[in-house]
Amino acid sequence: MWRSPNREMKSAMALTKTALFVCLHYVLQHATCREVTLPKGPLYRVAGFNLSLPCSVSGYEGPSRQDFEWSLFRDDSGGRKLGVVATNDNSFPYAQFQSRVANGEVRVERDSGDKVRLVVQKLRTEDQGEYECYTPSTDSKYLGSYAGTAVVKVIRDTLQISYSRSLTSQPVPEGAELTLTCSASIGSEQLTHLSVTFGKRGGSGGSMEIISIDKMLGVVPGGTYRKRYDDGEITLEKRNGDGGQGVYVMKMRVLQPDDNGAYYCEAAQWIRDPDRTWQKIAHRTLDIGNLTVRPLSESLSVASSPTGEVTLQVGSPMLLSCQLNGMPWDVDSGLLIQWMKTNSAGGVEVEVARMSPNGVVSWGDDLSRASGGSMEKAAQGKYTLKLFSARPSDSGVYRCMASVYTGRRSPAPSAAATLTRRSEGVTVNLKSKDVLVSAWAQLPRGPLLRRGSTITLICNVTVTTTGPAQAQVQWWRRPLPQLLNRKRDAGPTEAPVEVTPTLVAALMYDGVVRVYNSSSEVSVDRLSAVSYRLRVHTASDEDQGMYTCHAEAWSQDPHGGWYNTGTRAESNAVTVYLYARAADLLLIPLVVGVSSALFVGIVIIATVTCCFMKRLSRRARK
Repeated sequence: MWRSPNREMKSAMALTKTALFVCLHYVLQHATCREVTLPKGPLYRVAGFNLSLPCSVSGYEGPSRQDFEWSLFRDDSGGRKLGVVATNDNSFPYAQFQSRVANGEVRVERDSGDKVRLVVQKLRTEDQGEYECYTPSTDSKYLGSYAGTAVVKVIRDTLQISYSRSLTSQPVPEGAELTLTCSASIGSEQLTHLSVTFGKRGGSGGSMEIISIDKMLGVVPGGTYRKRYDDGEITLEKRNGDGGQGVYVMKMRVLQPDDNGAYYCEAAQWIRDPDRTWQKIAHRTLDIGNLTVRPLSESLSVASSPTGEVTLQVGSPMLLSCQLNGMPWDVDSGLLIQWMKTNSAGGVEVEVARMSPNGVVSWGDDLSRASGGSMEKAAQGKYTLKLFSARPSDSGVYRCMASVYTGRRSPAPSAAATLTRRSEGVTVNLKSKDVLVSAWAQLPRGPLLRRGSTITLICNVTVTTTGPAQAQVQWWRRPLPQLLNRKRDAGPTEAPVEVTPTLVAALMYDGVVRVYNSSSEVSVDRLSAVSYRLRVHTASDEDQGMYTCHAEAWSQDPHGGWYNTGTRAESNAVTVYLYARAADLLLIPLVVGVSSALFVGIVIIATVTCCFMKRLSRRARK
């Protein structure tokens, strides 16, 4: 017999109310009731995409693994219930669903023993209706609710997505900029939101999100791309396109070797269900193409010229060139070029000059080179170092060092370079002109040197060479051997004796006098073209020692600059010993006389006293 849908609905509602009343009464007594829970509807889902409808049961008796039966009241079925799928009966699906259940398009996925979800892939328009989740009883008494329903509305698919340019397999240099554009839109009558995501797939097949504009229009970088986003290297913006479409533009300003992969753009449609949770109801993905990043380390090389070994005359110009090969000049990158030098005998490498990424040239420790040389960009990728007049100290092994900051025209001073390359060494030998230097020190004849007198030492220096030359003279002092031995005999508690020579004073090649270490007033002057004088005024015991003078030859280059030829000579040692002053010698007789008088007086008094005591002793015995 046929019954109207309204009559069946009323009957079901009456049974539900009766069950609830009985359950409530039982709960008030001592027991729990079975309850089946589904999301509150209506739920809007998109045709052609998946439906995932959860169902759970609680308050039941019996095993923890419960069975579930899903049925559908289609809008066009006149209230007739259609069996969809069940966990306990393979013959439960009606004919409309049998093939879809057989191929897994419609199925039940179990989250736990009492929680499942109905999954319908490629949702159809006729799948719209009221879904019922029923749990067969495992209870000792029939109490509670054994079924729940949720209304599902199937809306048409209006999600559109496209891109303007695909990637090719042509390699892109490291540091280049990548721009990808994706357009997306939705035209649903319901209130839905759109999100757009750019991502890539690696060689292992794994997928990772790069950056997204989410459903609330917030920009969200992928986990591994957070720092690059914070540094401004990755951006994503939305623009208004034609026909109401949104145009999404992603920029990666500095490509890295790890950016290799297959890029895609994904648009997703979101809706907020009655329970206030967000659900993704549609999505589409477009493959944009493969990207291959060519590492800078595989292409960049640095070469300097001339190569090998070069011998130059002192005073002649020195020109070195640095050539960068394999540099991607279409990439906006910063370059730091440095010329480094190591002495021919080895040692610490020092910087001669550098050109910063913004073109500013600075010089190393030898600041005099700022006016005696130049560093320039001669051409694209070619940099030169020129010393107008080479000096002996300029000899050594030179290398050009290039540091590349890919994608950063003006990097911060503390920023790390993307890559640094060094050239092979160029050995520069400087051939000096013949220079001879001799030095002879003497102590002029005169009275004995005493404490407080003036010590005068003469150093005769001869420099033999061609062209202008000057001598630079230094005076050194070593302690006297006898004083040194006396200190050593003083005992182990004394401080260690300093045996290294002490620099007292110097007369520089340019006539400047420098006093370094002296307990007394010191003066240095030049008596003649070859004679240099050191005077120590009001000398003290600390000024005693063995004095030598060291002479260095300085020559003048064609441009008027002075340089140390490296030729030097050390004079003979002159011994300076200070005697006691005359006033101190006069005290000796006085001290000796007083001491003798006291000794004689004591002897006389002792003798007289002794004799007197003996005489008194004899008288007492008589």
